[in-house]
Amino acid sequence: MAQQFPTRQWGSRTTAVSRGANKFAATKPGSWLIRKLTPLDRAVLERTDAKYTVLGPIGAPLILLTTIGRKSGQPRTQPLLHVHDGDVLYVIGSNFGQEHHPAWTANLLANPAATVTIAGQRLPVNATLVDDADKDAVFARFVDITGAYAAYRDRTTRNLRIFALRRV
Repeated sequence: MAQQFPTRQWGSRTTAVSRGANKFAATKPGSWLIRKLTPLDRAVLERTDAKYTVLGPIGAPLILLTTIGRKSGQPRTQPLLHVHDGDVLYVIGSNFGQEHHPAWTANLLANPAATVTIAGQRLPVNATLVDDADKDAVFARFVDITGAYAAYRDRTTRNLRIFALRRV
């Protein structure tokens, strides 16, 4: 049996602030603001081993995903929301609905070995693309976390990449 991932969620998704933040994130100005906050958020998450986020206690299930740059060969770290499924974490390359795939997805396609920081632990993982047959069910779980994912999908014509991360 594969080893379970730890869980960590700061706050609740059911508070008025959290619900408002999720609605704002679905808007173009909200997506722009979150993209601009990402470097600061990455720094806070790195400093706290992915326990706290600049977004505050809004119940967002966040991880840090560190991939190896496919061109540079250097580590690249990205804060991401995830769906926790026991021994699998799912991440989605929504890129806030922009027309291009986020770089970390291309990095995983080139080299599926990565590291996840979650709940104060750094864990080696292997990434696989989720099959098209399973994507709708996994995507629905992301929309359950925040409806912003539905808005992101509607903003772009590209097929959003979803990866399953499993501990090595």
